[in-house]
Amino acid sequence: ISPEEMDALTRMLCMLLLFLVQLMAGRETLIAATIETNRTVALYINASRSLAKPIPETMFGVFFEEINHAGAGGLWAEMVNNRGFEAGGPNTPSNIDPWSVIGDDSFLLVSTDRSSCFERNKIALRMEVLCDLEGPNICPAGGVGVYNPGFWGMNIEQGKSYKLVLYSRSSGAVNLTLSLTDSIGLQILDATTIVSSGFTDWTKLEHTFIANETNTNSRLQLTTTGKGVIWFDQVSLMPNDTYKGHGFRNDLFDMVNNLKPAFLRFPGGCFVEGEWLRNAFRWKETIGPWEERPGHFGDVWFYWTDDGLGYFEFLQLAEDLGALPVWVFNNGISHQDEVHTSGIQPFVQEILDGIEFTKGDSNTKWGSVRAALGHPEPFDLRYVAVGNEDCNKPNYLGNYLKFYTAIREAYPEIKIISNCDASSHALDHPADLYDFHIYSNANSVSDAAQRFEGKSDSRPKAFVSEYAVTGSNAGNGTLLAGLAEAGFLIGLETNSQAIEMASYAPLLVNSNNRRWSPDAIVFNSYESYGTPSYWMQQFFIESNGALLLHSTLESNAARDVVASAIIWKDSKGDEHLKIKVVNFGSDVKLQISVSGLEVSSLQQFGGIKTELTCGNVMDENSFTTPNK
Repeated sequence: ISPEEMDALTRMLCMLLLFLVQLMAGRETLIAATIETNRTVALYINASRSLAKPIPETMFGVFFEEINHAGAGGLWAEMVNNRGFEAGGPNTPSNIDPWSVIGDDSFLLVSTDRSSCFERNKIALRMEVLCDLEGPNICPAGGVGVYNPGFWGMNIEQGKSYKLVLYSRSSGAVNLTLSLTDSIGLQILDATTIVSSGFTDWTKLEHTFIANETNTNSRLQLTTTGKGVIWFDQVSLMPNDTYKGHGFRNDLFDMVNNLKPAFLRFPGGCFVEGEWLRNAFRWKETIGPWEERPGHFGDVWFYWTDDGLGYFEFLQLAEDLGALPVWVFNNGISHQDEVHTSGIQPFVQEILDGIEFTKGDSNTKWGSVRAALGHPEPFDLRYVAVGNEDCNKPNYLGNYLKFYTAIREAYPEIKIISNCDASSHALDHPADLYDFHIYSNANSVSDAAQRFEGKSDSRPKAFVSEYAVTGSNAGNGTLLAGLAEAGFLIGLETNSQAIEMASYAPLLVNSNNRRWSPDAIVFNSYESYGTPSYWMQQFFIESNGALLLHSTLESNAARDVVASAIIWKDSKGDEHLKIKVVNFGSDVKLQISVSGLEVSSLQQFGGIKTELTCGNVMDENSFTTPNK
């Protein structure tokens, strides 16, 4: 390479790297007692392919857990909260929250009973209307009834359409108005009235609203002006513009998709375990017609989910993202109770059935169920995790071995993930991968990749399935947290011979229901933004399947500076050199030298400057300043 070519290449690279270094320089002023000056760092990169090593195709992905209303009231676009009135469980009286009554008890009485036509969801709403259009007790203008505000307000947009489905029966004639209104019922965004001699039997009612105005804090109303008794059940309102019609909220899907995840770990997390086993995620209860899904109370994160976002939908989500599904299943263990290994076989069979549902041909028992749901081709399931954070519990090892043996025999190609951390000592059981979780302060997270240094490329490899900076360093998503996590991921890249996958946690949070903080993507009913931890991950999109180049750092800054260099291919097959540097100290003078590049590979090149910066490393993004 001529001196002129190298000078141009170095200027191009320094443009990106000095920007990153300047970001990290501000970090140490907050978390170190002293600040060094006049430091020099030399980064030597050898681009020779003979010294390079491949980064796994699966290196960076996403982890979805039903926490913070990430799915119910988030990515899953269902707008009615507690659509089946089942949130109180199968007994009556049930909890109908957040449904509320329009009119006082002189006009109507609202209760629940077990009269629904759906055997797995017997609770229905019973509305006894005491007023009428005429007579001594005249209904107020607008009628009486019930309304649902959705998940902290429904976002109704002018010109868009919304499909309403509900089931109803009545004791007599019906004069029922279905409407979308503002939060107090005065502004009518669209409405329709159903007049009938009555519904003796449960009847499915459908209507498509087309909004004439936009209101981000809307509600759905079911009202009447006719005396009698009317029952409702399974009330659903979905926007008609979900991603590919698959039920995913477009803006949130796009934000996840923009990370180009190699895999999707789902559905938890602690959500898989439950505080008690009776509230664990059970895949068979989350497939099929949504009206027949019983839903369950997520007792770890304290809210009800109707499981509209179920096992099939998670698999569809992975496929839509172009990501490999990683199914975390319950292994007979919750936070508070366990199934002894002697009784674990029914759980094992349930998981074998779940794998057959995913991978089986359409002529198999469970593969045919999947095909009937509209997906005749198998999903590409290659990874399963036996439980979540259960390693030291009394029955984990015994249960794990039962699952491992059965899955290995039936599906030898599937990689099985253990909950037990093998980063510091060898496992006492077989596994293809092991879970590694870290939630800590900025210093600890940025240093955590050191434990993988010197590890061989033999199995089991690490699955860093949950990582994040938490605590005072993190707030609700600070720049500092994102920068420390970037240093951690660079460490994972440089030690990727021992690591197969990594994902941040949690992915999503509804700002009205923070059960955990920080998170990558923050949203409400109508807007969303990424925290610095979200934007940081975009620096690593090209790393999946890239070549990690040999590089060395010479510095008087000890371990304050970390770096990685990769060559990656774009969709056209063109190759690009990308270097990432994180500086954990004060300002440095960075010098870069690149050797081993063939002259023919430098026929044409250019640089792109990408900034992730702010005035203070403790700054956070927000709805008002989403790109602060």
